[in-house]
This record gives sequence, structure tokens and C-alpha cells, in this order.
Amino acid sequence: MATPVMVLFSTVLVPSAIVIFLVITGFLFSGGCGVGAITALSWIYNYVQGKHPLGADKLDYARDMLASMTSGVTEKAKEYAHYVKHKFWRLHKGNDLEVEP
Repeated sequence: MATPVMVLFSTVLVPSAIVIFLVITGFLFSGGCGVGAITALSWIYNYVQGKHPLGADKLDYARDMLASMTSGVTEKAKEYAHYVKHKFWRLHKGNDLEVEP
């Protein structure tokens, strides 16, 4: 007798079970995102306060590497700007009419 009742209610029970599953999954996902956000903000707060949280040394190393790379690029850009300025000046004065490849 229980089987025909389940068959009759399956059109209601299956979609409602799917909805309940999705709602529970959504709540768990949003809670996980909240915990992740609180953890990230706590790490940033500790880093700014100078408490050296886990992974701060890798961040400092990456920052130093980026700073050294940008200083090298800056020097190259200054050298090239000086070269272009000097070349323009020579062409403008008429001393060097041929352009080198």
C-alpha cells in the first residue's frame, strides 16, 4: 500500500527534495564564502599590523622581485628615451640625415 502512495506523491516529493537540496547547498556555500572572507580580512589585518602571518614571507619576496624588475624596466626606458631624444636632435639639426636600422 505504501508504494502507490509514493508513486502518487513522487511528482511533488522529487522536485521539493531537489529544492531543499539546492537551498541547503546554497546556505553552506554562502557560509563557506563568509568564513573565507573573514579569514582573508584577518590575514590582511595581521599583515598590516606587522604580526607576520603565514605566507607573508612569500608576499614580501614577490613584492621585492617585482620592485627589482620594474627598476630595470625603468632604467631601460630612460636609456631609450635619451637615445630617441639625441637621435631626434641630430636629425633636426641636419647632422645625420641617414637613419640607421
